[in-house]
Amino acid sequence: MTSTLRLGFVPLLDAAPLIIAAEMGFAEAEGLQFELHHAASWAMLRDMLDFGQVDAAQMLSVLPVARALGLGGGHQGLETPMVLSLNGQVIGLSPALAGQLRNAGHSFDFKDATTAGRMLGGRQIRIGVPFPFSMHSELLHYWIDALGLPAETLAVRTIPPPLMADAISAQEIDAFCVGEPWGSHAVEKSNAELLLPGTAIWSAAPEKVLATRTGWCEAHPDLAGRMLRALWRAGRWLSAPQNHATAAALLARQDYLNVAADLIDRALSGQILISPIGPEINVPQFIDFHAGVTNFPWRSQAGWIGSRLAARHGLDPAMAQSHARAIFRSDLYRLHLGAEGVPMPRTSDKTEGGIDHATPMPATRGSLILQHNRFFDGQKFDPDLPD
Repeated sequence: MTSTLRLGFVPLLDAAPLIIAAEMGFAEAEGLQFELHHAASWAMLRDMLDFGQVDAAQMLSVLPVARALGLGGGHQGLETPMVLSLNGQVIGLSPALAGQLRNAGHSFDFKDATTAGRMLGGRQIRIGVPFPFSMHSELLHYWIDALGLPAETLAVRTIPPPLMADAISAQEIDAFCVGEPWGSHAVEKSNAELLLPGTAIWSAAPEKVLATRTGWCEAHPDLAGRMLRALWRAGRWLSAPQNHATAAALLARQDYLNVAADLIDRALSGQILISPIGPEINVPQFIDFHAGVTNFPWRSQAGWIGSRLAARHGLDPAMAQSHARAIFRSDLYRLHLGAEGVPMPRTSDKTEGGIDHATPMPATRGSLILQHNRFFDGQKFDPDLPD
């Protein structure tokens, strides 16, 4: 008998594992039907999950941690049994601001976060992000802080991803940080220019996670296991280059992202057109759905998020990290995927920012590959050391 699960998503490239699991039979193979529910904004999707309108959702990696720290309102606990994607964000500029930087001599190489950030110094920039508690916001604040620029450099505005291009056209914002394909859409529709990929700030940032209400997975262990397995297999399918064209065509449909398939295909392949007249630049690890240990919810990732939120909101750092780490449920991931033979790391922590190149690590079966994981300023976050 087939069981139906209601899954929520915001129309972004990183909703792909949910959509592909539903469309390509990975859910069906687990005896599931994924009933996908579209949300226009992260606030709407958060509320859908809070009120039980969906069983699980694609979610900003920062939001469940912020909720655990008492930030942003709401009392329903959320937890993360799986990471859906790493990276996939772009920072873009209005035509006017891009022109100012070009006139000042910026080369728009799409990789040097230090130079790009310093070129922005001395201005106050209205920048759109999809939600206050998001990896987009955390990357921007980390970038500005690490360069020693005043916090007032960025005046952050919340704008749903599909509306970034309109906000640029209306001159409501000077810049944005958003997940694809909406940065490329702003290039095409509003003559925006892309300044950096998110990977230029942190090359292995957990961008979207699967979120459930606290306790849901333990209350429904069979459903949770089947859901995680279907999504893991969808992510593996997405990681194969030969599947990108098919994935782009599916995601482009009106019910899902409702944009041109070529925008999606380029992002899946890491070939990013940074301005209306080019160039198209290849970005390694632009977005990952499966490679290495992408899907594992590392406690250290949550710890980094908790430490950043604590620093900005005046919270006790030890408390924040402890609460944050409890939200990324590596134990549930191990329980439901380890039994299927998926190799697991022997620890649930790693040093964030500490890997210069792809590196093998011991696993429960054989070995796993940790991908390049660096912060642009060379800093490291070691969960075993005081913040």
